[in-house]
This record gives sequence, C-alpha cells and structure tokens, in this order.
Amino acid sequence: MELIGRGRDADVYALGDGRVLRRYRPGGPAGAEAEARLMTYLAGQGFPVPHVYGADGTDQVLERLEGPTMRAALRRRPWRAAAYGRTLGLLHDRLHAVPAPEFLPASPASGSGDRVLHLDLHPENVVLTARGPYLIDWCNAAAGDPASDVAMAVCILRGAELRPSEALGLRVLLRALLRTTRTDPVPGYAHALPARLADPNLTPGEARRLRRALGGGAGA
Repeated sequence: MELIGRGRDADVYALGDGRVLRRYRPGGPAGAEAEARLMTYLAGQGFPVPHVYGADGTDQVLERLEGPTMRAALRRRPWRAAAYGRTLGLLHDRLHAVPAPEFLPASPASGSGDRVLHLDLHPENVVLTARGPYLIDWCNAAAGDPASDVAMAVCILRGAELRPSEALGLRVLLRALLRTTRTDPVPGYAHALPARLADPNLTPGEARRLRRALGGGAGA
C-alpha cells in the first residue's frame, strides 16, 4: 500500500477506488470503531465528513478526499488567511448545531454540554475539496460545551510551531475565526487549556508558546 499521509497518531494509505486506509500506530487512540460510528452519525446530520466504508480495531476504511489541507492551501495562498479563518468559524458553528448522540462521552477538555465537539479543529484537519471543506480526524471528539471546542482551537493555534512566514497569516486567520463564530471561547479555557497542556503529544516549544500566550486563561 502507498503511504500518502502521516499524522501524530495514524498513517494513511491509498487503497484505490477512491478509498484510503487510516491506521492508528501502536500507542495511539484505540477507538477507531467509535470514531467511525460518530462520523457516520455526523454524515447523517449533513455535516461534511469522509464517508466511512468500515472500521475494525485500529483501522478505518474511508473515502479519499481530493484536495489540499487548509494549512497547505494557506502556505500557497497566505492572502486567503481571513477567508480560511471564516471557514473555520463557520465549521465550528455548523458542528455545534449538532446534538451529541448518546454514545458520545464527554472528556476532560469538553466541559458540560450536549453538543458534538471536535476538539482538534485546525487547518491541518480541514480538507478543501471541490464540494467544500471537510473535517477529518475525530479521535478527540466529545460531547460538551461549544466554548471548549473554540477555546481548544485557539490553544492549538496559539501554540503551533510555524515558519516565520506563517506567523502573520495565523494571526489573521485566528482573528477571523473568532469574529465569525457565534461562540465566545472564554468560558471554555478552564477546560481546554489544562487539557491541551497535558497532551503527551505537545512539544516543549508548543507548551512554552501556549503558556506565554494563554497561561492566565486569557482570550486570544
């Protein structure tokens, strides 16, 4: 199989016929089937996620989405940072209109609420297809308060490791996201910030930038 993508926890292989295999590496999340169940639920609610063909253990067989990630597109077209930020804000609002199914648990990062949260909604997890943006990588999803989801996005973006040429674009994108979404992230920092700092995948540099930017729980 051809390896076509690597994330922090999973590898993605091309299967042909418009399908990919997403396989968690040893030590990664163990909920591939639960994640697939959530994506199937979200597709039924009209939310843009890859079609799920099957899941077993650490493997998912998913629709192959044709298009760049938002981060790759931003690197090529930095002048579109505000537009991409608005897209992220609208994705948050669209997702948070979806009631959490009873099988979706809360998490330490999610706060108290009954909406579906992604908790990893940033440009690397948005694929820009001809049909519009699609949201991938649902392993952190939980039921909870939308404020926690937007706060987590801010935490991820404020701690991100960037090329010097990306810093301005990120600030523009983040400002547009926060101006677009209907959700105030401030109440969510109490849950999102400690959860992000406790993430074992966080690099020392990301943790340092995040503490400097939001160590007091302040907004972006």
